[in-house]
Amino acid sequence: VAFHPLGNFLATASGDGCVKIWDFVNAKCQRTYAEHGQPVWDVAFHDSGDFLISCSMDQSIKLWDMAIPKQSRFTFRGHADQVNSIDWMPYSCMFASGSTDKTVSLWDIRTNLCVQTFVGHEQSINSVKWNNTGDYIASADSDGYVKVWDVRMVKEAVNFDCQYSSANCVLFDKASKYVLAGTSDNNSIHCFNLQTGEKDGELKGHEDSVLAMTWDNSKEGSCLISASSDCSFRLWQ
Repeated sequence: VAFHPLGNFLATASGDGCVKIWDFVNAKCQRTYAEHGQPVWDVAFHDSGDFLISCSMDQSIKLWDMAIPKQSRFTFRGHADQVNSIDWMPYSCMFASGSTDKTVSLWDIRTNLCVQTFVGHEQSINSVKWNNTGDYIASADSDGYVKVWDVRMVKEAVNFDCQYSSANCVLFDKASKYVLAGTSDNNSIHCFNLQTGEKDGELKGHEDSVLAMTWDNSKEGSCLISASSDCSFRLWQ
């Protein structure tokens, strides 16, 4: 799921291959996009709210213009396997994608081209996230490795190991000092220090796999929210 920047719409991805936009004010589905041929794994709104991207098992990423209600603006192809995660570079025309083909790709909607591909993972990539300043991308794979990529230098900056536990989701803190990874085997959130390259600790409390994380919408963003397959979400401070 992804909230519109204004908070009045919610986009959802589904196993039925559809992307739906929900109107909170009128409590109804405003529109349905049904161009993906297989399950849709992730959706993300641009910071302006004008665009939405979606990625799918059909190996494609679709760009949706919110001013065009019925069809996608463009379909990005290039990954050799399903695309599992997407994230916009903050306040930019570019976004990152992570795939089962073990690569992270960087795309530009001005040219509709892949402008960079990062190679280094040995297993399927489950999650990709930008930091707030748009100079680093974090990616997490099913082997439990979390890599941080330096976009300007076009190289791997640091690699973290969750110790054989699948890393399902990844997130930078607001100051880009830490990378958080939600895992499966021990159902915890690993906290990695970007300056030291070491793990500073774990957040434990979930009883099953941690599948998603986000920060609250306050300016400080001091509250971490995590969701798990134990049918609960937790708030951490």
